[in-house]
Amino acid sequence: MTGAVRLFVVGVASLVLTACVVGPEFVRPEAPVPFAWTQEGADGLATQPPQLKEWWRVFEDPVLDELVDTARRNNNTLEIAGLRVLEARAQLGIAVGSQYPQAQLLAGDATYVSPAETTGASQGFWSYGLGASASWEIDFWGRFRRGVESADAAFLASIAAYDQALVLLTGAVVTAYATVRSLEEQLRIARDNVVIQQRSYDIAEVLFRNGADSELDVQQARTLLLSTQATIPALETSLKQARNALSVLLGQTPGSVTDLLARGQGIPGVPEDISIGLPADMLRRRPDVRQAEMQAMAANALVGLAAADLYPSFSLAGSIGVAAGGSGDSDFGDLFGSDAISWSVGPSFVWPFLNYGRIKNNIRVQDARLQQALVNYQEVVLQAAREAEDAIAAFVGTRQQSTILAKTVESAIRSNELSTLRYQEGFSDYERVLNAQQALFSQQTRFVANQGDTVRTLVDLYTALGGGWPDQEGRAYISRRTREAMEQRTDWGGLMDDTAPREDNDDGRFREVDW
Repeated sequence: MTGAVRLFVVGVASLVLTACVVGPEFVRPEAPVPFAWTQEGADGLATQPPQLKEWWRVFEDPVLDELVDTARRNNNTLEIAGLRVLEARAQLGIAVGSQYPQAQLLAGDATYVSPAETTGASQGFWSYGLGASASWEIDFWGRFRRGVESADAAFLASIAAYDQALVLLTGAVVTAYATVRSLEEQLRIARDNVVIQQRSYDIAEVLFRNGADSELDVQQARTLLLSTQATIPALETSLKQARNALSVLLGQTPGSVTDLLARGQGIPGVPEDISIGLPADMLRRRPDVRQAEMQAMAANALVGLAAADLYPSFSLAGSIGVAAGGSGDSDFGDLFGSDAISWSVGPSFVWPFLNYGRIKNNIRVQDARLQQALVNYQEVVLQAAREAEDAIAAFVGTRQQSTILAKTVESAIRSNELSTLRYQEGFSDYERVLNAQQALFSQQTRFVANQGDTVRTLVDLYTALGGGWPDQEGRAYISRRTREAMEQRTDWGGLMDDTAPREDNDDGRFREVDW
């Protein structure tokens, strides 16, 4: 190695070691976070840290537990979110690879040349060549490091998006299950009331035939009976549709959950005490807040990547090869002689100094996108707080209403018994019976609907608190079936073995990637 080459290598090493990174450093934007909930201290709500990882188990319903487990294994939307995590990790590998020599080539050729007679050459000849070349753009301004930062943040954002999909899927399964059980209960109530009203109709008809009552009572009884019977087909249709929706959430064909649902019955019971923690806990837990933060971090790095284009880029290129052949006595064996070796090495730089404002405007574009991401983060935080407060208010309200409606149903049952007895004994007209039975059916239906709403508002509360995603490392983001199919098509290396990153990545190193 000549003295000039040594001097150049030392200079390049010095540049690399002292290289700067242009662009802004990411600072998490301030977001207004309430210190306490507006309904803190409401009956049944506690600020102790909640157990949110498997919150649906508070209902103590084995059928529901199995439904959630099945959905998490088979849901297609969740599978797509997991594939996007793998995609983002592979993109990170591309970004990391760009920090190393960007072009490395091996080339060889064997060419037979038949010269024209006018050149004076007497015969054709073979020409042989074999060589390698490499080119490395030195990351002096941090262009590639910013690219890695952006890709790393995008990778973390994809994981947060997967966690958010998991939260929403869990909530959707529990909500669909509560809807199914609520409709089943409403259908049972409708059929029970048909029996009650049929009995009243029969009594009115007997009295009419015996001349003890008017036809008006008979027709009123018949109208109420038919009106109640008409609700049954609509409830049956809604129940079938709710079961089909639940089947699709589980990644199964419609009707596949019928046997499983038959193993249990009744609307899930809501526990008396619910732990909701503090607003700050909610923000740390919600995946969509973390996703918005990572998206802002990725956009911040792209500003620095664009700013690096303002400065010259420095590259080192070199090649080495052997060549032999010609019109003389040279043959293929001469390719490996010392005289056949040729090499070159040297620096270069490129500086697009006359770009008509394109580079600066690209920086402005990236900066505007960064500011959008920062404002979006603040908006996501505000919406998260609103969703949690709305869910708390809805849950408290429906539970209070449930207590009142339970007493209303008791009064309606007793009123129906008394009105029917007095009518049979001739102490009151049929209108009292009619009103009592209408009220009974109405209040029972309202109570059952409220029970379903109470479960759904609790689901909304747990979802708003960010519950339903596991926080352990090494999660499998795709099913075994999908993994096997992809590995048969493509060499995925170790990317599928341990996709979840460590949260404490503060040592300046990025995720390990597969070459």
